[in-house]
Amino acid sequence: MASSPLDVVFRGSYWTAGMASPVTGAVAVAGEVMIAVAHTPAAIDELTSSAGEVIDVGEGLLLPGFQDAHVHPVMAGVHMQECTLHALDTAEQFLDEIARYASTHPDRPWVTGAGWTFAAFPDGGPRREVLASICRDRPAALVVRDEHAVWVNTAALDLAGITSATPDPVGGRIERDRSGAPTGVLHEAAMALLEGVKPTPTPSDLDTALIAAQRTLHAHGVTGWQDALVGSFGDIADVYDTYRRAAAEGRLTARVNGALFYDPALGTGQIPGMVAKREAASGLFTTRTVKIMQDGIPENHTAAMHAPYLDVTGLPTDIVGDSLIAPDVLLEVVDELQAAGFDMHFHTMGDRALTEVLDALETASQSKLFRHQIAHLQSVRPDDIPRFAPLNVTANIQALWAAHGQQMDHLCIPLIGAERADQQFPFADLTRAGARLSAGSDWPVSDPSPINAIHVAVNRVAPGCGPDAPVFIERQRLSLAEALTAYTAGGAYVNRWDRTGSISPGMLADLTILDRDPFATPPLDLHTISPVSTYVGGSRVWTAPEH
Repeated sequence: MASSPLDVVFRGSYWTAGMASPVTGAVAVAGEVMIAVAHTPAAIDELTSSAGEVIDVGEGLLLPGFQDAHVHPVMAGVHMQECTLHALDTAEQFLDEIARYASTHPDRPWVTGAGWTFAAFPDGGPRREVLASICRDRPAALVVRDEHAVWVNTAALDLAGITSATPDPVGGRIERDRSGAPTGVLHEAAMALLEGVKPTPTPSDLDTALIAAQRTLHAHGVTGWQDALVGSFGDIADVYDTYRRAAAEGRLTARVNGALFYDPALGTGQIPGMVAKREAASGLFTTRTVKIMQDGIPENHTAAMHAPYLDVTGLPTDIVGDSLIAPDVLLEVVDELQAAGFDMHFHTMGDRALTEVLDALETASQSKLFRHQIAHLQSVRPDDIPRFAPLNVTANIQALWAAHGQQMDHLCIPLIGAERADQQFPFADLTRAGARLSAGSDWPVSDPSPINAIHVAVNRVAPGCGPDAPVFIERQRLSLAEALTAYTAGGAYVNRWDRTGSISPGMLADLTILDRDPFATPPLDLHTISPVSTYVGGSRVWTAPEH
């Protein structure tokens, strides 16, 4: 029990990893640390009697703070300052909002924004002339919701000098019509063709974006995250200095591990610079991890698949997607990064990309001593599922994607067919095979709410769907405890924040209070639960307005 005055005692139900369900007790915090946990009435009374403040959880639940293991907060914060389309669904809605934004921001030299979807434009994607009809007086560039392509108008193409004679860059593609003329969509590395003409966020813009995004994540109960791409990539600004400034000036109130982007074009010669960045990071900001993009996404045929994509008639094409790093080179990269002491965070959407990453980790020496994670895992061959646990590789899941919807039903499934569609997002199979799970939102690609993602992980239907909604591969449902563990202890593990992610004496007081106990809530109502307050190192960083 505590022998010195306590700053705060939380009283009521709490849950932590390893529990099948919550227990009633009291959690005592002194400074940054939880120093005692009590369960008997006498022990609870002893703790509360010496507390400076007693917080009654009431009908809610205290749990370790959520940790988002794959997110792009600064990018999301930048989009908050632009034309935001993420809450919309149809082409008509997108076009109306772009027109409204353009008319209300006449002084901006470009119309920029993000959040449209390919599913809203089924006939080959959006066109430059459609955007030109709305933005007649200036260039426009709007990033797709998954951040892997940008839609531009004719003025933007002209300024960038992109014509039918412009070759596709390595790792990218210019969408073209039958004559070879650009239609207005630039995929993957082709987004970088706008560099030098499209305005980029200033350091001040990025500072503002980070703080706005941090506020949003704290409001969702998030106490720490891994920024899944710190470096220059396509349309993405390098935010390393943004985090360093925020940490040095005390504006960073979350724990952040930045995954430094490995640029395949620069090779292993970039690793000493990564080491220097790791050594210069301080305070709440660390950079212990390197991000490796092994493929693209299925929607534009750049996810690397073992078998070909299908055409609109269901017949195989000759397209199998792109391995962004050749398998033999990938092994060298893994060896060199491990020699430099880095954990790795791999992007794999296609089943071939996953096999290539697992092969490299299996061959590399000592890889199981690191805390590598593989994100997305949309298409997974059954033979690769049992390989995670022996390699000590964490499966980083984006649970919100594992549900029926426009993107899944009208884009993804037709491209890969029924058999491979049944092998998507195999969360439960991974867990049954002994794999550790972490979880991330990939915000701004999708909703930053851990609660909504947990809802989908447990139900395999989107938030708000009723009991008659079709379930997306029911056998892959997680239990509530498994989903919560991924979003707490799983994130703590991959970020090497070993004093976070659970509730016990000696752990840092990174905590979240929910307004209701999810274990006592019907599964289809999980998405209606809300955070009440969020604490990092014992300090309250967010409280719901009504509280």
